[in-house]
Amino acid sequence: MDLVKRYIAAVQRELPEAKRQEIGRELNANIMDQLDALAEQHGGALSEQQVADILKTMGHPRHIARQFCPPAPLIPVHLMPLYKHTLFMVLGVLFVLQVVFMTKGWLTGTDMGLLLFIKGLASGFIADAVFGFTAITVGFAVAFNGKQPGSCNTSSQWQPQDLPPVSAGWQHISLSDIFTDLATYAFLLLLIWFPLWQQTFAGAAPASEIFSPLALVMLMWFSPVILLGVLSSLWQLRQRIWSRQSLALNVLVNLAFCMMFLLLAASGPLLQLDTERWARYFSPDAFQDSIRISLVIIALFPGYEVLRDLLRLKRMAAN
Repeated sequence: MDLVKRYIAAVQRELPEAKRQEIGRELNANIMDQLDALAEQHGGALSEQQVADILKTMGHPRHIARQFCPPAPLIPVHLMPLYKHTLFMVLGVLFVLQVVFMTKGWLTGTDMGLLLFIKGLASGFIADAVFGFTAITVGFAVAFNGKQPGSCNTSSQWQPQDLPPVSAGWQHISLSDIFTDLATYAFLLLLIWFPLWQQTFAGAAPASEIFSPLALVMLMWFSPVILLGVLSSLWQLRQRIWSRQSLALNVLVNLAFCMMFLLLAASGPLLQLDTERWARYFSPDAFQDSIRISLVIIALFPGYEVLRDLLRLKRMAAN
């Protein structure tokens, strides 16, 4: 029975020291019962190969050890929903902040093109996301290590009456959609107002204009709608379920965005270009025409959301 002893010793090496003797005795009893039953069937002593076959059927010692003593996960299972929610919230905030900082750096006059802006945004967010993921994971592992499922007060202080009503699957609002909208609104507000703020309050030299004068005036008048979109996203972040009121507000915001994009496309040049510098590379007029076509295409996205939300409102009214 040397194989049985070696097998049990291999299992014990994978176990915590405090449980090795107890589990070793239990495992030895189980193995001996199987060997005795097999020996009765064959009517004699078992060969070493038959014993090896029994042990092989039971599985690898590491697998057996995990059955007796499952390893504790880094994040307890009962805290995984809270962990994921916290992680998504922090990553969303970091993404919005990264958009703000990169847009600020772009508008301060640094020599940064569109590709460098996108690269800086991606690399900066990845670095922040890695740090945020590590900090949250380590924080949960340290704060809740060894605690039982009932020890988390946030999961015990609830009332059935506070649960939201039964709703369709589309009524759940994704965190990624909310933070994408917030990042877009922050980018637009900085793009419109940062040069003026820098010139007026920071006392810096006037920054080079990005938009044409007419487009800039239209966007400034449109800024309250962008702020309304920010408030709508914050409301969605608090509720996380579409209601008639939030859907109606979303329809108004998207309808305003759709109309603004179409007005910008029809009002003339959007950007103020250095035609002398770029004329040798491409035609500025053709570039402005492509921008107008892009604005019309972009207007289709909020237009689609307007139609989608109107159908959802109709569906909710029918119920």
